Amino acid sequence: MKLIGFNYTKMKIEKYKDSLKDIKLSSQLDIIDIEQVKQEVFKSEEEFLAVRFKYIIDYSPDMAIIDLEGNVLVSVSSKLAKDVIKQWKEKKMPEEFNIPLFNIILRKAGLKALQIEEEMNLPHHIQLPSLRKQEESSKK
Repeated sequence: MKLIGFNYTKMKIEKYKDSLKDIKLSSQLDIIDIEQVKQEVFKSEEEFLAVRFKYIIDYSPDMAIIDLEGNVLVSVSSKLAKDVIKQWKEKKMPEEFNIPLFNIILRKAGLKALQIEEEMNLPHHIQLPSLRKQEESSKK
């Protein structure tokens, strides 16, 4: 699978309160639609699939919500494209398609969410690496 394009169609951020007491973060990634895209610009034996997604990070109880929606354009083999379109009729996807697709979306939307969290002074939805001072006993 090759990533051809990625864009956002919706970015909604609402912060209801600043309290961090008993905060719980949850995230949800949903695929809204998948369709085959006919193209004549590129000379390729691969097929293009357009995927609409929704990624939500919920800070509960009622603290904030980040709601991102967008489109991903990927190229895949003709066989995989046919399998994806066939299975999508039942809202399913082949594992060889959905795992790389979810990784692309989580990587891109996760970075955007981190940027938004920083600007809105919200806790990060993932643990960022940090340095810590070594304990005296572990220096030997």
